[in-house]
Amino acid sequence: MMALMVHLKTVAHLRGKGDKIAKVTFRGLSFYSRVAENCEEMAHFNETFRWPIASKLDGNEMLEIQVYNYSKVFSNRLIGTFCMVLQKVAEEGHLELTDTLIDDNNTSIKTNVTIEIRYQPMDGMVGVWSDGDFLDVPDDRDGTFSFETDSLLSGQSHGSGTSPGRSLHGSIPTFRKAGKGVFSAMKLGKIKSSRDDHKKDEPAVLDMEDLDKKAMRLAGMLEPDTISLASVTAVTTDVSNKRSKPDIKMEPSSGRPVDYQISITVIEARQLIGLNMDPVVCVEIGDDKKYTSMKESTNCPYYNEYFVFDFHVPPHVMFDKIIKLSVIHSKNLLRSGTLVGTFKMDVGTVYSQPEHQFYHKWAILSDPDDVTAGCKGYIKCDIAVVGKGDNIKTPHKANETDEDDVEGNLLLPEGIPAERQWARFYVKIFRAEGLPKMNTSIMANVKKAFIGENRDLVDPYVQVHFAGQKGKTSVQKSSYEPIWNEQIIFTELFPPLCKRIKVQIRDSDKVNDVAIGTHFIDLRKISNDGDKGFLPTMGPAWVNMYGSTRQYTLMDEHQDLNDGLGEGVSFRARLLLSVAVEILDTTSPEIISSTEVQVESVSNISESATGKIEEFFLFGSFLEATMIDRKIGDKPISFEITIGNYGNQIDGVSKPSSKKKKKDGENEEEESELIQNSSEDEADEDGDLVSVSSTPPMKPVITDRNYFHLPYFEKKPCIYIKSWWQDQRRRLYNSNMMDKIADKLEEGLNDVQEIIKTEKAFPERRLRGVLEELSVGCSRFVCLANKDVNQAGRTKLDRERLKSCMREMDSMGQQAKQIRTQVKKNTVRDKLKMVQNFLQKLRFLADEPQHSIPDVFIWMMNNNKRIAYARIPSKDILYSIVDEETGKDCGKVKAVFLKLPGKKGFGPAGWTVQAKLELYLWLGLNKQRKDFLCGLPNGFEEIKATKTGPGLHSMPPVGLVYDMKQVFQLRAHMYQARSLFAADSSGLSDPFARVFFSTHSQVTEVLSETLCPTWDQLLVFDDVELFGEASELRDDPPIIVVEIYDQDTVGKAEFIGRTFAKPTIKMCDEHYGPPRFPPQLEYFQIYRGNCTAGELLAAFELLQIGQGGRVDLPPLEGPTDSERGPILPVPLGIRPVLSRYRIEVLFWGLRDLKRINLAQVDRPRVDIECAGRGVQSALIQNYKKNPNFSTLVKWFEVDLPENELLHPPLNIRVVDCRAFGRYILVGSHAVSSLRRFIYSAPDKTSNNWATAAKLMNGYMVLTNGGPQPRSSPSLSPRSFSRPAGDIVVNMDGDPPVRKMDTVVKLDAMSDAVVKVDMIEEESDKDKKKKKKKKKGGMEEEDEPDESVLDWWSKYFASIETLKEILRAQEAAQAEAEEREDIEIAAETADVKPDELLLKGSKTKERGKEKKNSKDKRKGQAADGSERRPVKAKVDELVVYNKELESEYGNFEDWLHTFNLYRGKAGDDDEHALDDDRIVGRFKGSLCIYKLPVSEEITREAGFDPNMGMFQSIPHNDPVNVLVRVYVVRATDLHPADINGKADPYVVIKLGKSEVKDKENYISKQLNPVFGKSFDIEATFPMESMLTVSVYDWDLVGTDDLIGETKIDLENRFYSKFRATCGISSSYSVHGYNSWRDPMKPSQILAKLCKDGKIDGPHYGPGGKVKVANRIFTAPTEIEDENGLKKQTEEHLALTVLNHWEEIPRVGCKLVPEHVETRPLLNLDKPGIEQGRIEMWVDMFPMDMPAPGPAIDISPRKPKSFELRVIIWNTDDVILEDDAFMTGEKMSDIYVRGWLKGQQEDKQDTDVHYHSLTGEGNFNWRFVFPFDYLMAEEKIVISKKESMFSWDETEYKIPPRLTLQVWDADHFSADDFLGAIELDLNRFPRGAKTAKQCTLDMIRNEQDLPTISIFKQKRVKGWWPFIARNENDEMELTGKVEAELHLVTAEEAEKSPVGLGRNEPDPLEKPNRPDTSLMWFLTPLKSIRYFIWHNYRWLILKVLGLILLLLMLGLFLYSIPGYLVKKMLGA
Repeated sequence: MMALMVHLKTVAHLRGKGDKIAKVTFRGLSFYSRVAENCEEMAHFNETFRWPIASKLDGNEMLEIQVYNYSKVFSNRLIGTFCMVLQKVAEEGHLELTDTLIDDNNTSIKTNVTIEIRYQPMDGMVGVWSDGDFLDVPDDRDGTFSFETDSLLSGQSHGSGTSPGRSLHGSIPTFRKAGKGVFSAMKLGKIKSSRDDHKKDEPAVLDMEDLDKKAMRLAGMLEPDTISLASVTAVTTDVSNKRSKPDIKMEPSSGRPVDYQISITVIEARQLIGLNMDPVVCVEIGDDKKYTSMKESTNCPYYNEYFVFDFHVPPHVMFDKIIKLSVIHSKNLLRSGTLVGTFKMDVGTVYSQPEHQFYHKWAILSDPDDVTAGCKGYIKCDIAVVGKGDNIKTPHKANETDEDDVEGNLLLPEGIPAERQWARFYVKIFRAEGLPKMNTSIMANVKKAFIGENRDLVDPYVQVHFAGQKGKTSVQKSSYEPIWNEQIIFTELFPPLCKRIKVQIRDSDKVNDVAIGTHFIDLRKISNDGDKGFLPTMGPAWVNMYGSTRQYTLMDEHQDLNDGLGEGVSFRARLLLSVAVEILDTTSPEIISSTEVQVESVSNISESATGKIEEFFLFGSFLEATMIDRKIGDKPISFEITIGNYGNQIDGVSKPSSKKKKKDGENEEEESELIQNSSEDEADEDGDLVSVSSTPPMKPVITDRNYFHLPYFEKKPCIYIKSWWQDQRRRLYNSNMMDKIADKLEEGLNDVQEIIKTEKAFPERRLRGVLEELSVGCSRFVCLANKDVNQAGRTKLDRERLKSCMREMDSMGQQAKQIRTQVKKNTVRDKLKMVQNFLQKLRFLADEPQHSIPDVFIWMMNNNKRIAYARIPSKDILYSIVDEETGKDCGKVKAVFLKLPGKKGFGPAGWTVQAKLELYLWLGLNKQRKDFLCGLPNGFEEIKATKTGPGLHSMPPVGLVYDMKQVFQLRAHMYQARSLFAADSSGLSDPFARVFFSTHSQVTEVLSETLCPTWDQLLVFDDVELFGEASELRDDPPIIVVEIYDQDTVGKAEFIGRTFAKPTIKMCDEHYGPPRFPPQLEYFQIYRGNCTAGELLAAFELLQIGQGGRVDLPPLEGPTDSERGPILPVPLGIRPVLSRYRIEVLFWGLRDLKRINLAQVDRPRVDIECAGRGVQSALIQNYKKNPNFSTLVKWFEVDLPENELLHPPLNIRVVDCRAFGRYILVGSHAVSSLRRFIYSAPDKTSNNWATAAKLMNGYMVLTNGGPQPRSSPSLSPRSFSRPAGDIVVNMDGDPPVRKMDTVVKLDAMSDAVVKVDMIEEESDKDKKKKKKKKKGGMEEEDEPDESVLDWWSKYFASIETLKEILRAQEAAQAEAEEREDIEIAAETADVKPDELLLKGSKTKERGKEKKNSKDKRKGQAADGSERRPVKAKVDELVVYNKELESEYGNFEDWLHTFNLYRGKAGDDDEHALDDDRIVGRFKGSLCIYKLPVSEEITREAGFDPNMGMFQSIPHNDPVNVLVRVYVVRATDLHPADINGKADPYVVIKLGKSEVKDKENYISKQLNPVFGKSFDIEATFPMESMLTVSVYDWDLVGTDDLIGETKIDLENRFYSKFRATCGISSSYSVHGYNSWRDPMKPSQILAKLCKDGKIDGPHYGPGGKVKVANRIFTAPTEIEDENGLKKQTEEHLALTVLNHWEEIPRVGCKLVPEHVETRPLLNLDKPGIEQGRIEMWVDMFPMDMPAPGPAIDISPRKPKSFELRVIIWNTDDVILEDDAFMTGEKMSDIYVRGWLKGQQEDKQDTDVHYHSLTGEGNFNWRFVFPFDYLMAEEKIVISKKESMFSWDETEYKIPPRLTLQVWDADHFSADDFLGAIELDLNRFPRGAKTAKQCTLDMIRNEQDLPTISIFKQKRVKGWWPFIARNENDEMELTGKVEAELHLVTAEEAEKSPVGLGRNEPDPLEKPNRPDTSLMWFLTPLKSIRYFIWHNYRWLILKVLGLILLLLMLGLFLYSIPGYLVKKMLGA
């Protein structure tokens, strides 16, 4: 082990007196010396600093020492710097010198420094310091170092305003020789100085509190950036080298079942492979299956069916379940149908998606039985997984245009390729060891008696689950050490969408097999998908399995643990396995195409494959055992430690039977001997070293009523175990290094959050410090991890993981450096988020998938029974010579809390501590064990075992005796607690705290009936004895445990929660005074299980009692209050400084009070209490009649701490005053943070209206405080309809001086208006252009006709806008992220951001092309036909995709609602929703301000002193109101019926009135459109809670509630956001957008101005209005119904209202005309949405003029159309049949057609027989009547689902026309030849001729212009028929000439037509060729036709040939005669 040690002796010749501090830096790691106090000439530091180093010391490296003047308040001032190059040290290893320092200006100063340096290079196995070490040095401060970071205490850079860069350059003259060293110094300097330049601008302010904290920690020797502020997390974290941090959360979080709901919508399927199929989709999750309905003869069925699955299981069981979607063809009751294809994915994949859902994505189907086949089709679906408390954002579901782009929207997580390949997953199972007995020994003995042999009592086999399939190995009979050597092969698509492989060893049994142990392999951890990644690979490696304890019982209560649920409590076995993946080449012929699981045998692997077996040594010492639960306190207790089966004496090793051994040869025997070497006496090379694994039993002693402790005192028992494992420490080391970096990072992040939360100064500095630490840590990792790479037993995964970890860590370090430079005050929060991602990544990387040494278990034994346990990962206590690699608890004292095993540990039982141990553990190689005691507190002697033997000196001790002990007094200052858990049925608790320290405990007094007790009590523990050296204890005291209980009159006190703390320690030689004393109060988080249960405000100090006894301690004041008896209060220096505050309370009223003890609440009163003072409201005389208070405002004065964070909570209690002076508590509420109610006076000087008045609960909330006004010109729907013209805003500087209005143009606004103008102009031009483009006949009006427009047009237009806004936001966010990534990349790569942006954007464009292709299509379509609403035309409203409340801060602008609680709080992990504890609500408000209050406020005009700060508040007398509820529609309702549907209707309740709309239920619909309005009259305040519920109608039985939503109307009514009736964007007096408020805009404006005491409104000429000091302009004319124009001021007034948030002082965003989306909830399924409802509410006071009739929002009625399709001809139809006689190819063609969803109504043409050319002539007309919704582009069909249905169900289906061509057969079924489906909204234009009609019309559908029949009305052309061949390619199977004609129902009545060729308007008969006659009637004709038609060329050729032959014959025939003639000359 190499190390560099520097001994800093003295610094001499100092100028001036003062405290000095030195800082020594080497390799970027700095140590601070202690502060040398009051030095004059010399400062004696005499300290040693040690750097363990992993790489050789280079001669050019530098050491830097800086000496500072130390100041507690200001930043330390640099005196001088000393730098040296370590060349000589590297050569000689030792150097002493004295040299002078250099100041900032590089001049040498007198001050000199004396140091001694030692360097020890690598030698032997373990570094041993030579004897020349500096022996006089006390404990080196190795544990407390902190990394150097760049800002000292204040905001200035190092030293006096100059950067260290300069001082470094300054040191150059001192070493001229080492050129290279100089150069590196220069470089260093440059980097450093540039970093420091950013910081000059921050003010150097530091509040006292920070300083005290600083000083408390190590007397101010650390820098602020790196100091952990984790005071609020339980334990302060400067834990020194001897102790490790305890974990405060007790209960295991996994394994506890939770509610989940999985909702799946199957929308449609496309491109299913197969001809003319009847597909059904099956949705399967785990074992639940649900089916859609069947669609007939189509391979693109449209379902739109919604399924919901409910589960109640532990999270990881849920996430391992597989969602399987499969398409089945022609399934019916009798046959199961044939599988077309399936898609699998686990639930975890969906849950890890953003919003936990996939929305409108296409799942690719593949055939599991045929790997070689490609895609079998696509299913479009939505999948969402909701856990309790998740809320799902559903994207808006209105008229979606079908996402045609299947490839761009695949159902795959980000980053997974669309084309997944098949792969084989090989899981090889080699062997297992250490299995437990799985049979009772009674049976074994019986067997032995009969058979006479001894057998192992377990028959193991291994079962592997992956992706919904499972495979298992053979069973090895009777073997504790089975050897399988088998591999299980899964075939699955890669990358798989299932994350985990589950490997389970099971015991085969005749009755039922049980699991022995389970291990999960996470594929993400054993693979890497990056470009330098690797396929999943693992092992061969041992995995350890944990589960229940090893004794075999028939009914094992912890059997779940063996199935992998919950944390295992004992080692079960280990299994040697490996995993490999091979991508299949599906083209190769020998491949097996099925995906069945296969099992094959594999060859054995060598012993050394998993690493060399080493001997490990585990040592443990029990320093303290306290807090032992009293149930087990009566019998002697011992503790046992086990590692694997070593050390387990009760139920450890099961020895294999001897027979087996002899067969298997020698090496086996050796191995099993090794493994058995547990606790039997075996000779060992160390002499007789026998493992001692448990402490001697000892009887506990009572501590207090609840707990016992073991009286160890100075005798500490020890244990040690030797064990043998494969040496795979490297894996653990790497993961330890990453864990440590992560711990440090987490701590730093907690601090930053804490600083932000408590609003301390400079969180950005601490974050920079954290990032600096992170980058240093990462670079350390990279240089350390890269060692001993070729060690035995390294697997492929080890090598690959190392590479990828080093890459990741390296890039993380770079990024951290990078982000560090970007951290500014305003970016802290964003950067914090980024750094939190680093933390998750680090934790993920640190988790090592290949185990090596099993975990260590500590069991508390009582009477040989196992009671409670703790499990410690072995890596945490593993020793390494390199510091960073050592486990975080190795050689440290750790506080360990024992817990009950398994399910017993859940719930309250699991929260009581079974025992608390102070435990020291050390695990390492036996040969490295000489340091194993070095971490124990010093001052002990070892006790050896009594056996004597030769090697006694090396024996580990069995006990330690401490001869050093220190006596202390502990003072626990228990000030107060807040937000405690409610433990009594009254909803309050009677809390007291019990403080445990070492073996002592004390309690505070009990305070009754409060959740926020202020004990203000000092507990003094005298004579606490602690063992060990004083100095060590000072740095590292034991922890204090504080438990809070609820006192019950009967029975035991109930546990509320627990927290840990560390005391501040004062040794007897230290001074009791600042900075460390008196200690500050801090908040400690109280935990109950894993949930928080409040906070404790306290301080703890531990004071050493010296020789003089207690006299020397700081004095205690006696009890001050006589009435509190002997209770000591918290002393003055510690309790907070108080000042006088006044709290004003606005009492408004009480609502919804429930019955108490069956009696109704009649005369309630509210008591307010804060810090012991309080006020009572007036009594409500009759709650039923009027639940409001008569006196509105009361106040009281109270002393509160100056520091806002220490403010006590304020308690609100409601009591009911019964007869005879009895009071009954109704419910209570604790306001834990008073912060938002603190009043700060408005800033008079600010001219800027945005930040004008600021009241924290304001009636004058900042404008920004409210919801942001939508003002971005491109998005705001409003800006379109805003009339043109300037918006002029004027600001009065000083009205008295200048009477002239200064007119200032508000740029943003005027700009917006200009933009709007441009948009409108452009669109006009466009229209003209478009009109020109279109052919004369096709000209059509674009402008929507007023009469056609209705409320729904407005609604749909608004939804489009909402979608656009969301898209724009996403795009903007993505762009910002991309830019940031690019900047980071650029800065790390030294590329200019611009260049990168170019690169980046190119790649991005590629990605975008896909997306854009959709938009392009739409763009092109728009030319020809598509309906593109021009936005400026339709007036819009605002659609909120959430509740209105969340947009407007719950309308608590001045009236707050406080829930009153009663009853015990729930104890679920998930914080049982407190809703069932709510017994009512108190409405009111608070206002807190410091006295005296400034006079300005009280002097304002109209100030009413009775109302205090609550001026201008309306009176709370009862008001009569007309409430008008509009319910638009509901979406995604939870199905209530068996068929997976519901029959919803709406019920509205308000007070006593209830409106049921039962008769208008909507049948079988989960997305019903209600479109109704309901009027109810109500009286506020009695009836103010509106409930809108959706019920499911049932024919029999009662109707079920699906879900409901509650709206508090009162808060809306009184809110200044004016939520009574939304303000529309434009004013009109008639039409669909007519004004619906009885008050006109001008009246509303006048009222607002009057109420807000604002000057105005003044209407001026030229369309101007002035309000306050702003001028608005708008048009002044309006058209009435008759088109007459009139002058009006309403537009002006409305413009002001729409911009009300810009009015100074009182402005706020008024609620616009809107539709809100509210989640529906159901009490039976708390926290899970049951659907959503879209609605809005209008309210009109009855004393105002009555409003007009409600707007009609009834659903649009579909319009009736008739589609007439004439089939004229077909051509090129493929020929299917062979002719009877001639074998000719021919077809009997007919065409069939139907509209989608109306298959029953299909129509066929007549048959064209014997077409020999594929030509068919029909002249046949189909007529399809249908109802169509224009707005949604859907056909509406009402039909009964089945013959048993009660009523018709309405379906909405996209309008698609299907045409098919068939071949008719007389005797067999007709043959399907081809089909085409046309979407009537978008289909390709038909070709003019048959020749031009090709397959491309379908293939390139995207690029061709499309037309819509609804626009064109009449179309004629040729379209192709297509089918798919065997290879799944499209082929052309024919062409059809058709004419489509669309007429409305009215037109159809006027000009009717006949079906087929019938009257009226008959078509002429087709002219078909003669062959179509039966050919035997005219055989000659047909023969002529057949033969001549087909063979004419052949016939002609043959004739020609015959002629030729004839000629030849004649020639030959005649030539002899002719020749003879010639010859004879005849």
